[in-house]
Amino acid sequence: MAKYFDVHPENPQQRTITNVAENIRSGALVAYPTDSCYALGCQLGNRDGLSRIRAIRNLDDRHHFTLMCQNFAQLGQFVHIDNDVFRTVKASTPGQYTFILPATKEVPRQLLHPKKKTVGVRIPDHPVVQALLGELGEPLLSSTLLLPDEAEPLTQGWEIKERLDHEVDIVIDSGDCGTEPTTVIDFSDGELEIVRRGAGDTSRFE
Repeated sequence: MAKYFDVHPENPQQRTITNVAENIRSGALVAYPTDSCYALGCQLGNRDGLSRIRAIRNLDDRHHFTLMCQNFAQLGQFVHIDNDVFRTVKASTPGQYTFILPATKEVPRQLLHPKKKTVGVRIPDHPVVQALLGELGEPLLSSTLLLPDEAEPLTQGWEIKERLDHEVDIVIDSGDCGTEPTTVIDFSDGELEIVRRGAGDTSRFE
């Protein structure tokens, strides 16, 4: 049965954030709010957590997982990014964008796209996940909480608790989240490609 935490969306309670971070370090899989929609997350090297996310979402090995980063200092450890791309990414973060970039050796092999050796990264604009990332001191391995055969992600913490009570370890409820996942921009081949139009405005990339 999942632990359930009601966390203020703008002023998250530090004691709760610390508790959740400790659980994540111990292997917990968490459902948490972001600036686009709810997501599933676990510690970067948590292979069991990765397998559980794949099972919940019915994902194959070609799926791009996301590293949820607190800031550019974290992001820069895990992806190769040249000056032109850096300026474009920096102008759009924090925000509702995921960027696909060539991965560094710091990224566990099982997270990489099997052919391209790329990974998705993003810096969210949400106080709860920012507080959690700050407490962890490292990125979260993350994926949108979109269940198989459903058109939109789950939007309410209580509903996630009800639906995934035995699949996740922790649910952070910070109220209603959106139904639109991030906009995904692929820079892996040196050229900008809009892979998915989502919550982030794409006009700046066109």
